[in-house]
Amino acid sequence: MTYIYNFSAGPAVLPKEVLAQAAAEMLDWHGSGMSVMEMSHRGPEFISIYQGAVRDLRELLAVPDNYKILFLQGGGLGENAIVPLNLVGRKPQPATVDFVHTGSWSGKSIKEAAKYANVNVAASSQADGYNRVPPQSDWTLTPGAAYLHICTNETIDGVEYAFAPELAGDTTIVADMSSHILSRVIDVSKYGVIFGGAQKNIGPAGLTLVIVREDLLGAALPICPSAFDWSVVAQHDSMYNTPPTYAIYIAGLVFQWLKRQGGVAAMEKRNIEKAALLYAALDADDFYHNRIAAENRSRMTIPFFLRDESKNEAFLAGAKQRGLLQLKGHKSVGGMRASIYNAMPIEGVQALVDYLNQFAGRGK
Repeated sequence: MTYIYNFSAGPAVLPKEVLAQAAAEMLDWHGSGMSVMEMSHRGPEFISIYQGAVRDLRELLAVPDNYKILFLQGGGLGENAIVPLNLVGRKPQPATVDFVHTGSWSGKSIKEAAKYANVNVAASSQADGYNRVPPQSDWTLTPGAAYLHICTNETIDGVEYAFAPELAGDTTIVADMSSHILSRVIDVSKYGVIFGGAQKNIGPAGLTLVIVREDLLGAALPICPSAFDWSVVAQHDSMYNTPPTYAIYIAGLVFQWLKRQGGVAAMEKRNIEKAALLYAALDADDFYHNRIAAENRSRMTIPFFLRDESKNEAFLAGAKQRGLLQLKGHKSVGGMRASIYNAMPIEGVQALVDYLNQFAGRGK
C-alpha cells in the first residue's frame, strides 16, 4: 500500500497520533460514557477539555497574563470583519486602519475592513507580484490609526514575514497568523491581536483562535454581534454561545502533541530543516522555480512552478501515484503548492523531494 502524504493548504494534515487518540476516545471519553461530540459545553467534562487547551496554548506561545485567549467561529475570513468591528471604535469616527498588502489574504482583509473604516494601504508588493514583504522603511503609516493589519504568512502566495514591525504611538498591530501560528517562536507582546483559523496548523475547520490584549477589549462598534464582541466572549470564557466543541478538543490534543515534540522552539528547528530540504530541490536547476524573495520565503506554504507548464498534469498524476496529494496550486495563482505544516513529517518532504528530482530527470 502506498503511504499517503497530504500537502493540502487547509483543511490540512493532522498528527497521526492525534487522530489515533481521537479515534480511541470517540465513543467514550475518559470513561464518561460520552463522545466529546455529545457533551454539554457547560458540563464538567468539556470544561476540563477547554481549560486544558487554553492552558497548553498559553504555555506553548508564552502568552502574557494580560492577554485573553478566545475560541470563536467564523474562520480567518470572518475575523476580517470581526477585527474592525471590535477595534475601530477605539478611535474617533471615521477611523483609519493601516494595511500592508502582501498577497491574497491581506487583500481580502482590506476589502472587508473598508466596510467599517477608512483604509490606508501603507505598503504593497502587488506591483512585484506579491513576491516579498515591503521593508518597513517604505511603509506610509497613518498617525493615530486604529490599528495596523498584517498577514504574517500568505497561504496562497507563499510570503512570510521575517520580522515583527515596530510602531510608534498607540497604534496596535493585528496579525493574521492562520497558516504559521505555532510553527515558529514569536513574541506575543509585540502584537495587540493575533488570530488564525485552526484548519491549517492546529485542528479541523470550524475553530478560530484570537489572542487579544486586555486593554483592547470593550470598544466594539454598536453593530457588532454579541457573539463576536471579544469583550462579551472573554467575559464568558468563550462560552457565550455554543463553541465548536469537537474542534477545540482536537486542538487541545494537537497542543499536547506539540508539547511532547519539545514545544514551538523544537518545532521551528524541524520546520527550518523541512523547508530547506524542499527549497534546495526547487533551486537545484531551472526545471522548477519559486518566485518569492529568499528572505520572505514561507516555511509553511511553498508555491512553485514548472518552467514548462505543459507538464503540469503529468506532474500531478505522477505525484498522486506516489501518494503525494493536494499539490495543485491555488486557482488564483496556478502552478503547484506544497503545504508542509507542523504535522507533515520530514519523511513526507523527502518523498516529495525524491519525486521532484525524478520528474526533473536528475540523478538516477
